[in-house]
Amino acid sequence: MFLSGCSETTKEPPIWEKVKIGDLAPYEGGQPRPSQKIKTINLDVHVFEIPAENITELDKIRKKLYIRPLRLRDYGAFHANAFWIRFGRRRMWNDIYQMLLDADGQRVTRISLMLPDAWPETFTITGLDRPQSISYTAINGSEQAAHVGPGILALRVKAKSIPTSPGECSVTAYPVFTPPVKSSIPELDAQVKRREFPFTVAAFGLNMRPGHFIVLAPTEYVENQTTLGGLFFSNTQGSLFLREGESNPPERKPAVRVFLLLCTRIDF
Repeated sequence: MFLSGCSETTKEPPIWEKVKIGDLAPYEGGQPRPSQKIKTINLDVHVFEIPAENITELDKIRKKLYIRPLRLRDYGAFHANAFWIRFGRRRMWNDIYQMLLDADGQRVTRISLMLPDAWPETFTITGLDRPQSISYTAINGSEQAAHVGPGILALRVKAKSIPTSPGECSVTAYPVFTPPVKSSIPELDAQVKRREFPFTVAAFGLNMRPGHFIVLAPTEYVENQTTLGGLFFSNTQGSLFLREGESNPPERKPAVRVFLLLCTRIDF
């Protein structure tokens, strides 16, 4: 079936091309670290929050963007965990940005990632201050639970250059629980890594050039903070929202997070 952005049908494709598990492997301590004079792949991460009551406004963004060239490890599991993702190009950036603002969205943070070739970076989504279970839907459709904490739920991103395609990189990412303690001692660091839990059911990948971006957002507002989708996307404590041009005081509302990852530079 041919898939495009604006003419997208309501029926999603059954399964996208699988992300390779090898693409998701974290940096191994035994490998040589990159030198200080290193060439990088630069990504800007823009994190928005919109009122949960306006989540249907995200459908307009989803329909405007593209499915290709995105790859998922498993489409069914991705969607079952309340994730959706789309691809866009620089010419569409301002329109998508404005659509988020029109949904009463506000940018809460912007993070610039400088990724050495094939060396992953992790940025925090939310913190877990005590042990807990995170439930998620596995690839076979069964309900599973990861017993984790304390620590952080984060998004781990890795970018690799493509020797046969200069100016293009392969990006893979997935949610991960990781303990907050890092150590310069290899043995202790290895123990910390063993306590990590990668949620590869929500893994995605694609090839990117400067100006390409993705939108990662929830299919619904999930209030349950013991689920992967709820923890990753939902701010149940709420944020203060003020509509531009209105004189009413800011109002605290439950919110959902929307992530925009923009490739800004490939220095290879």
